[in-house]
Amino acid sequence: MSEMLRAPAEVKYAEELDWLESVDDGPKPFSWRLSPRMVRLFVLGSEPSDGLDREIPQKWFGDRSFVERSIVTLASDRGLLLIGDPGTGKSWLAELLAAAICRNSTLVVQGTAGTTEDHIKYSWNVSMVIARGQSRESMIPSPIMTAMEQGVIGRFEELTRATSDVQDALISILSEKYVSIPELEEDNIVFAKPGFSVIATANSRDRGVNDLSSALKRRFNFVRIPVVSNKRSEAEIVRFRTTELLRRHRIELEVPPSLLDILLQSFADLRAASASASSDDERLESALSTAEQIGVLEDAILHSHFFGDRTLSPETLAGSLVGSLARRSPEDLAILNKYWHGVVEPRGKDGGPWQGFLEGGRQALTTLS
Repeated sequence: MSEMLRAPAEVKYAEELDWLESVDDGPKPFSWRLSPRMVRLFVLGSEPSDGLDREIPQKWFGDRSFVERSIVTLASDRGLLLIGDPGTGKSWLAELLAAAICRNSTLVVQGTAGTTEDHIKYSWNVSMVIARGQSRESMIPSPIMTAMEQGVIGRFEELTRATSDVQDALISILSEKYVSIPELEEDNIVFAKPGFSVIATANSRDRGVNDLSSALKRRFNFVRIPVVSNKRSEAEIVRFRTTELLRRHRIELEVPPSLLDILLQSFADLRAASASASSDDERLESALSTAEQIGVLEDAILHSHFFGDRTLSPETLAGSLVGSLARRSPEDLAILNKYWHGVVEPRGKDGGPWQGFLEGGRQALTTLS
């Protein structure tokens, strides 16, 4: 297989999934490749009490109950809606669940203002229709219809960004478990096979874009994914993603623990300031999510690798943080300036990496001002 920029979970962890399937003797719903217990273990990692001959690394970091409720929902053939702030790992959890359950996480519809009913049902190959007429051969099934035909998991990303017409079409699929094709006289209904379900994601910050109807909400079980607030858990997520990043880019660069602590503390401080702010102008436009922390660190690592001395410095990390979070001018710049003067400066006076972080941030803010 040719090398991929980003392999889907079922490809990336193929050997691990094969091994889990070979030792899995638990009951499996429908046509699932792994039992619910093994799906949970694949996502959350193994423990000594599991009695396995090898260690399974943790891939998603969050409360066990969220994963278990998600698995139970899919085992009941109801739709699963993962909802939460941007950067809370909803899409990654959806991908891992689909990979473990059916070894295919790529049947995805991306919700946008331009998503149409065709994207979740079917469209037509125009040249084949002209040459041979409308038939099942000239029909192009959507990822959701393909999931129905195969009895596997279909995914719908950013559900609240899709228009009400698209959401209404999804209601009938989740309720009736079939799609009618009125253009055909024969073989004009596609029935969902056992095992079909839909995992959708929605950002809680998109409320008001295209609110979900009550009818559609009833077709889903909701699992709300909160922002990671535990510093230890967030550090584990950042380390996990950073290790993957370094491996993917084939970069040998050490991330000093002290700089990771500075990054985590800075985001914690800025979140606290945002929570206490009285208006939107006093809050950074950034959601300050864990995903954005990873983005800041990735930017700093790549900058150090290609333009620095291949060591991550506090100055580079500060410049990356300011450059990533200063999206509005002058509002975000004013908030970051206040943070640098009120919080970072006193810490920088004691020397150490905070001093370099202070200087790097000052320089970045001066450049942007």
